[in-house]
Amino acid sequence: MEKSNTPIIEHIPRFLEYLDIERGLSNKTQETYTRFLKSFIVWLEKSNLEKLKPHEITDEHIWSYRVYLSKRNTTRKEPIKKTTRNYYLIALRSLLNYFADRNIAALPAEKIKLTKENKERTVKFLDLNQVEKLLLAPDTTTKVGLRDRAILETLFSTGLRVTELINLNREQIKASQDAEIMEVSIIGKGNHPRTVYFSNRALRAIHHYLRTRKDNEKALFIRYKGPTNSSYRLTPRSIEGMVKKYAKITGIPLMTTPHTLRHSYATDLLAQGVDLRMIQEFLGHRNIATTQIYTHITSQKLRDIHKQFHSGKEMKE
Repeated sequence: MEKSNTPIIEHIPRFLEYLDIERGLSNKTQETYTRFLKSFIVWLEKSNLEKLKPHEITDEHIWSYRVYLSKRNTTRKEPIKKTTRNYYLIALRSLLNYFADRNIAALPAEKIKLTKENKERTVKFLDLNQVEKLLLAPDTTTKVGLRDRAILETLFSTGLRVTELINLNREQIKASQDAEIMEVSIIGKGNHPRTVYFSNRALRAIHHYLRTRKDNEKALFIRYKGPTNSSYRLTPRSIEGMVKKYAKITGIPLMTTPHTLRHSYATDLLAQGVDLRMIQEFLGHRNIATTQIYTHITSQKLRDIHKQFHSGKEMKE
């Protein structure tokens, strides 16, 4: 390992290029790393460590940075959650791994331990009655309502992430209205391709919406308000706002988000007996452990079934 005389701060732009060129991470992921490492840069500057070099960083520096993160507040004046703090630390670990890959002397990445969380990750989802209320909430006598209905139906039919949804294009929807199901190839998280499936109900909603479109925009779902000199493609924030609006109208939990529909899609499949490995493929998870967070949801149902059919009652003679 060689010692570098270049300060850590000046290495960061090269690290981001490395994420793009050698690791092939998406622009969105690069933006996330940039955001999390910006906090590290701010800490270095506040600590008068702008000139700190990779080989000079110590366990004490890491501890001080962790203390700094624990005292930071969100824009809502709330402490940063442990889960979020771990994201900041993971970004820093990736930077240290980059130094190791480049034979630059630095603290080993494994020296940065993640914060242990006190509880298991939980999944928020809607039952089928709540999903139906949400899907039927838009006023389909208007073009905005038709679009919103199509978006909600698509989210629940496919289990798409919101970023995957907004990247859909009209040319991908070529099946006829009479098709029972349609397959669409997308590029998902981490630039990994996968196939998603549109139900007949979702396709009908999309076709009803597209009949109102008189424009030549490439995007499948577009906005109808805002500046005319920028992209008409919807943003994740606009989709999130739309879902919250209909959640409020229907009286379902206000914490409902587009991702809640993805969770609802997965839990519905699991409840119907679909194999976990198949659900992993539907969701585009790279690791089965990520998909396993859904298994605890059906545990109560399994207990009820066991009690009903295998309760241990004495057999008749």
